[in-house]
Amino acid sequence: MLIEDDAALQLSLQRALQKNHWRVEVCSDGWAALDVWKQFHPDVVLLDLNLPGRDGLELLSAARQSGLHQPVIILTARGTVGDRVIGLNSGADDYLAKPFDLDELEARIKALRRRELRGEDEPSTEREFHQIGRLRVSKTHADQAAAHVDAEVLDLTPRERALLAALCQRPGTAVTKERLVAWVFASETQVSDDALEVVVYRLRKKLVGSDATIMTLRGLGYLIKAVN
Repeated sequence: MLIEDDAALQLSLQRALQKNHWRVEVCSDGWAALDVWKQFHPDVVLLDLNLPGRDGLELLSAARQSGLHQPVIILTARGTVGDRVIGLNSGADDYLAKPFDLDELEARIKALRRRELRGEDEPSTEREFHQIGRLRVSKTHADQAAAHVDAEVLDLTPRERALLAALCQRPGTAVTKERLVAWVFASETQVSDDALEVVVYRLRKKLVGSDATIMTLRGLGYLIKAVN
């Protein structure tokens, strides 16, 4: 997602990223951006600070308070060390001062995506775990996520833990099959078509009695939610 009010720069960045096979959602207004962010669920957000309606730092703070934890790269003409510190302390993950090189921008986007897919640096919240029904999943690296049903520890394989951690990042929201494959089979180059379904099947069996269930949404992916 690109949040930038300079029409020329917005178009230039959008075209450059699309040429490198990124899908780009654009927004130029600080007030509208939060709603678009919530709807789009971007993998990475590119955020300008000087926005009409609401300053970029205010937008970032509101997004974090709303539970939006996607990686954010600030793009701004404010290049002093003080400005960078303020941006990073407001919840940004990286900072690029204008003008910047497009190759460097894309390298930083890819680095944040790799970090997210490996489950590193999970954003901290008031709770250190996800609670879904009687299921409690710790917020840690994807393949190390501990899961409990009440006081009982679930015996999960690394792939099952990675799948559960990925689904629990957005309880009640569909996660695409492609994204889950990247999480569950991050270190593997060849994955069979039904490999993810096998892991989902096994994890579902282990969640029986937890008041949490994994749902299949045809054409969208999978989601986890509490059983009513």
